[in-house]
Amino acid sequence: MAEAAGDAGLGPGPAQEGAELAELAAVIGATVPTGFEQTAAEEVQEKLGSASRISRDRGKIYFAVPARSLPQVHRLRSVDNLFVVVEEFKDYQFKENKEDALKDLEGLVKKLPWTDPLKVWELNNSLKKKKTKRKKHNLQSPASKEKLNDGGEEGGADQKDTNDQEDCAQNTVGVASSQDTEKPQGVASQNGGEEEEEDNEQLNARDEVQASSGSTTKAGDGQTAEGEAKVLKFRVTCNRAGDKHSFTSNEAARDFGGAVQEHFQWKADMTNFDVEVLLNIHNNEVVVGIALTEESLHRRNITHFGPTTLRSTLAYGMLRLCDPQPTDIIVDPMCGTGAIPIEGAAEWPGCYHIAGDNNPQAVKRAANNICSLLRKNESKDSSTVQGVPLDIIQWDICNLPLRTGSVDIVVTDMPFGKRIGSKKKNWDLYPACLMEMGRICTPGTGRAVLLTQDKKCFAKALSRVGHIWRRAQTVWVNVGGLHAAVYLLRRTWERAEERRSFW
Repeated sequence: MAEAAGDAGLGPGPAQEGAELAELAAVIGATVPTGFEQTAAEEVQEKLGSASRISRDRGKIYFAVPARSLPQVHRLRSVDNLFVVVEEFKDYQFKENKEDALKDLEGLVKKLPWTDPLKVWELNNSLKKKKTKRKKHNLQSPASKEKLNDGGEEGGADQKDTNDQEDCAQNTVGVASSQDTEKPQGVASQNGGEEEEEDNEQLNARDEVQASSGSTTKAGDGQTAEGEAKVLKFRVTCNRAGDKHSFTSNEAARDFGGAVQEHFQWKADMTNFDVEVLLNIHNNEVVVGIALTEESLHRRNITHFGPTTLRSTLAYGMLRLCDPQPTDIIVDPMCGTGAIPIEGAAEWPGCYHIAGDNNPQAVKRAANNICSLLRKNESKDSSTVQGVPLDIIQWDICNLPLRTGSVDIVVTDMPFGKRIGSKKKNWDLYPACLMEMGRICTPGTGRAVLLTQDKKCFAKALSRVGHIWRRAQTVWVNVGGLHAAVYLLRRTWERAEERRSFW
């Protein structure tokens, strides 16, 4: 029989159990935009006071927090997905024979310390249920029919280093015969931008913990609060990277999932699941975890999507790279749907953000996203209606209606030359953009953070404007499977070429 998260009727009372959960320590794993692991670690240290360890598997960090800090963990701006770590093996020795290797993975299930991680999962579920109840009382904005591309210009799933074999699969044990169409508790909306985010800093996590101890379905014993039998549904998701494994991720998920099903007596279901067990294998590093997010946290700001919508988590990393200070004027001259300025206005409200684009449809989408942000802010605190320090304008990137030297920071996602524009056009566009950005930025203190996949063209353009821009840092990132770069540039003291006034 499964290892129970608690023995029904024999354990401590709800208040005592809630206090124990509040003090429970959890090791949290977080997936972050590739290349911005250090940025995420700094945010965790700053907001949670916890030191992070950056995984050898790029795009992941790990940190320890008390269970009562889960609400704050979900409010981190730099993380995409969260999971609680069951066990981590830094040097797992796989057998060369496929059958033996898979049998070892099956045997691992009974040896893992599931109890505390499942308690953390139960607490996380109780927080999500309360959040869902709050959402029902809020006005929902009209859902956009436009779909999100994960990433920047070339949306899609992140791609690992090309030298490694990698694949991802989900356990399918028993799914084909399942006819149960009941939806799991806490299913996330597919339109992430309409989800209400809990930002109340005075949230009493202990009350949430005590409520969860009395009302949450126990993961181990499969009983509801009323004593009615409820079999939890689960799936196993395996992510594998490395070229020395004798098995595929699908085979690992299948066999590991079968052992999980036998151990807990849960029911396998790939779509309508309550628990998602994660099996991450990177060369000889193995991490078993339980997912705490149903969809990526980067889907938090945007309700109207364009063909090149940037992830909010990547936008946050770019903004943090340029170290915004209160009263800074921050401009995104090619804003698209507004992911960067909206993220900036939410996290750095002491700055003034200006967004613009030459495409009227993009400006309309960005304006709609700003309106959605305003509605979300109103629903959080109906007693005070606050605006956001953000304006949206239609303009020409090469002829900006801004005074020379009036801007502190420029942050933008430049055209890759694939879905928008072309690489041929970039050879003229990039140097013209850099010149105009240099003109509006304050000499000596101005800075720019620019994302592009067209690295050759950007390097050539930068060499032509080396008298006004100096490259300070390069962060290599993965954007929708494309190897791109984020450049931090600093404005020199050289005076930029003046141009005639607009007016």
